[in-house]
Amino acid sequence: MAFKNPKKTKQLRRELRRNMTETEELLWKRLRNKQLCGLKVRRQYGMGPYVLDFYVPEVYLAIEVDGKIHLKKEQIQRDLNKDTFLENHRVDVIRIKNEEVISDIDRVIDRLENMVYNKLKI
Repeated sequence: MAFKNPKKTKQLRRELRRNMTETEELLWKRLRNKQLCGLKVRRQYGMGPYVLDFYVPEVYLAIEVDGKIHLKKEQIQRDLNKDTFLENHRVDVIRIKNEEVISDIDRVIDRLENMVYNKLKI
């Protein structure tokens, strides 16, 4: 299986791009067209068996937007497995709650920009 954007997840990735959550759409409007530190951000990006909400390839950063489902025990374990897999492949993960995006998207963007700038300095 290809590691990045494997064929196995292609249909799922297309479906997820067509049916983004409201919160993902809000964040995407602020990330698209190189608005995040001048870097390309990809949405619904496949990595191994997982699909990332957003991915910044230049700095190996996955951005996951978590709704209430991520509070369920089974989902917490799946998220932990996903994060571990990504970290083992040198991809940092930042998880952002839906409420953060809705209540203060500017603060979320500031956090993401700080993280990206710190990674660019390394």
